[in-house]
Amino acid sequence: MTVFNDRFLKACRREETDRPPVWFMRQAGRYQADYREVRKTHTLVDICKIPELCAQVTLSPIQQFGFDAAIVFSDIMIPLEPMGIDFHYKEGVGPVISNPLTSKRDVENLNPIDFGKDLQYTGASLTILKNELNVPCLGFVGAPFTLASYMIEGGPSKSYIKLKNFMYGQTEAWHLLMDKLATNMADYLLYQVESGAMAVQIFDSWVGILSQADFKEFIFPHMQKMVQYIKSKTDVPVVIFGTNSSHLLLDMKATGADVVGIDWKTDVAEAWKSMNYEVAVQGNLDPTLLFGDWSLIEKRATKLLDSIPNKPGYIFNLGHGILPKTPEENVRQLVKLVQGP
Repeated sequence: MTVFNDRFLKACRREETDRPPVWFMRQAGRYQADYREVRKTHTLVDICKIPELCAQVTLSPIQQFGFDAAIVFSDIMIPLEPMGIDFHYKEGVGPVISNPLTSKRDVENLNPIDFGKDLQYTGASLTILKNELNVPCLGFVGAPFTLASYMIEGGPSKSYIKLKNFMYGQTEAWHLLMDKLATNMADYLLYQVESGAMAVQIFDSWVGILSQADFKEFIFPHMQKMVQYIKSKTDVPVVIFGTNSSHLLLDMKATGADVVGIDWKTDVAEAWKSMNYEVAVQGNLDPTLLFGDWSLIEKRATKLLDSIPNKPGYIFNLGHGILPKTPEENVRQLVKLVQGP
């Protein structure tokens, strides 16, 4: 292990850094030739559950591009398996659940998680990474709302009719589900911290489908409880990220998170100003820009960097996960641009 690079952790805590730290969501994945080679002989679940392989895949983009933070390779669905959710990954679709939740009884029957037993492979992966990395490694979970959307819809959705009907029509069951997910995912993050994660991120991929009123009524109390519980047990930074969530940024800040992720549809400088610079911010280059010519990427990335106020607490990232088939050379050059000479 070489000299430790703690720029990311400093930025999360809004401490001075010599430059913005840079890492990308889904930075280990299908755009990498190395990852595609691993996938020829192993499934996504294999990689999540074989610690040595998980560590190898997590390390790969750090070794290849020199990011300032790693994120343990896993999937938001993984902790749902021990809770009793039966799912598989369908090519071109994503996770598909064979036993979606339809009633309060279904929610009551969800299993508690024994993290040291049911998810010990994630802990083992993080322990390996702690000894191999010279940058912090994030642990992560899916947010309760996003997990519930899969658990109720049975997979990805465009309209979320089943989900919203459950939320509006079975409100008692909904809050029970949110409480179970918030508690279990908070404990899973703490298990990841105990195993070596130095920061944690909560991914709320589908939260943008909600109005602010619905978020405040059905989601916010559980997210706030989740974040506050984590922060009562550890001092590692907590990052919250949601897509299409510009109308929810102040509420996300109000959970007590240390960092709020900004998607690419929102002006980061304006968003940060609206939050009175009281949290760190992360984002937010459009991932599809990385398919363009380098001159365009350079122009947009430089414009983004120049727009950021001279205040501590900015983390350069994409506005969502890096996409499959993204040219690796563009990733390399973008990281180099942010890190400077």
